[in-house]
Amino acid sequence: MSETRQRPEAFFFEKFGVEASLLGRTLGETLGPGIDYADLYFEYTIDSSVYLEEGLVKQANRSVSQGFGVRALSGEKTGYAYSDAITPEQIRDAARNARSIATTTGASNGFALQPPAQPARDLYPQADSLADLSVQKQVDLLGQVDQIARAFDRRITKVTALVSSRHKAILIATSDGLMVGDIQPMLRLHISCIAEEGSNRQVGSFGGGGRVPYDFLLEEDRYARYTREAARQAVVNLEAVDAPAGTMDVVLGPGWPGILLHEAVGHGLEADFNRKRTSAFANLIGQRVASPLCTVIDDGTIPLRRGSLNMDDEGIPTSRTVLIEKGVLKEYLQDRHNARLMKMPLTGNGRRESYAAVPLPRMTNTFLEAGETPAEEIIRSVRYGLYAVAFGGGQVDITSGKFVFSASEAYLIEDGQVTRPVRGATLIGNGPDVLTRVTMVGNDLRLDEGIGSCGKEGQTVPVGVGLPTLKVSGLTVGGTHGG
Repeated sequence: MSETRQRPEAFFFEKFGVEASLLGRTLGETLGPGIDYADLYFEYTIDSSVYLEEGLVKQANRSVSQGFGVRALSGEKTGYAYSDAITPEQIRDAARNARSIATTTGASNGFALQPPAQPARDLYPQADSLADLSVQKQVDLLGQVDQIARAFDRRITKVTALVSSRHKAILIATSDGLMVGDIQPMLRLHISCIAEEGSNRQVGSFGGGGRVPYDFLLEEDRYARYTREAARQAVVNLEAVDAPAGTMDVVLGPGWPGILLHEAVGHGLEADFNRKRTSAFANLIGQRVASPLCTVIDDGTIPLRRGSLNMDDEGIPTSRTVLIEKGVLKEYLQDRHNARLMKMPLTGNGRRESYAAVPLPRMTNTFLEAGETPAEEIIRSVRYGLYAVAFGGGQVDITSGKFVFSASEAYLIEDGQVTRPVRGATLIGNGPDVLTRVTMVGNDLRLDEGIGSCGKEGQTVPVGVGLPTLKVSGLTVGGTHGG
């Protein structure tokens, strides 16, 4: 909406009467004996989506949500209260409730905020472009998606597509004197195709987006490329044979297969799991946890990326954090609460799904740095193995690091050549162990197209993943027949 086309501080001040003096008084009332820190988080979000199935628009939604939360930290305790009614009375009530949850003692202290400050960077300068996005433009685009998919191959029998956008304004005020706001866009196109031949029915899906304007989908015919890729995957899977089972070398393709790194390793590097010693990486900083070929990065500062942010949901600028450097564990991903308790530096990874949730240490864009080996050389090095290009669902146990991932597109490697497509392949292993089994790293690092979402403790946030071509020796592959 055009009403958010101003600095977010001014937007909240004018629309809801959230003045700096009110925020200062509220923080003062939240603080007191036994309270270490307090903050306020305000949010105003416009969501829209259009869904197409069988050439027809089945749903078109647009919604507006708003609310705020007040947090008080006392030692390891967190008091949190929130409301969808942004009024001075509700704000004061929430502050009292948050303080009473965190501690039973406390008295009001005065507190003065600094003047509004600009975000440290501007990673998505076109933030306003999605606020007034035309439904008709989206409908027209989805119609073209349907036509392109069906023209790709006569065996494509069903096409579904969803374009969704979000325009979110936030304002954060903290007891250490920070007041900062941001306007955060998000755009995503997702396409799914079903291919059928006789009784054989297979699915392919693809998509992309990021913190980008709508025209991003039109530039370089991205929407058409996404569509053809979804259709191609479905057709390839029609021709796939049953995957072998056994222990073998596995080559992970670049880009989206980084989801395995995100799930199997990334979550274990988040600070809360390590503070509570429930992660397989707890107390291992400074120790070798991976092959010397592995350097793992979490970077929330990459322009326009889905997982990037000017600042996290605690007002801290995002950063490029080296988690593992040449196999040695260097750092964990931190939010304010865990960094304070662990006495470690902030990394700008405090994230929340909405005003109704407390921030947690979460990943942004997580990837393995490129190596020096051409991808073709990595594949030639494998006598018999699996080449996994894309993944579907998976399960991970953070404490043990054990994982199971299903490959949605995979091929056999035979005598150094990629040969037959296979279906039903699953990768089974242990996250920390997998990193020690990396024997070759490609020079072709690629980030995903911008579709990733990450769940943790009931909260979902947008993320990015990435990987160069990677060889893992001796990984367990689950399939439907012996290798």
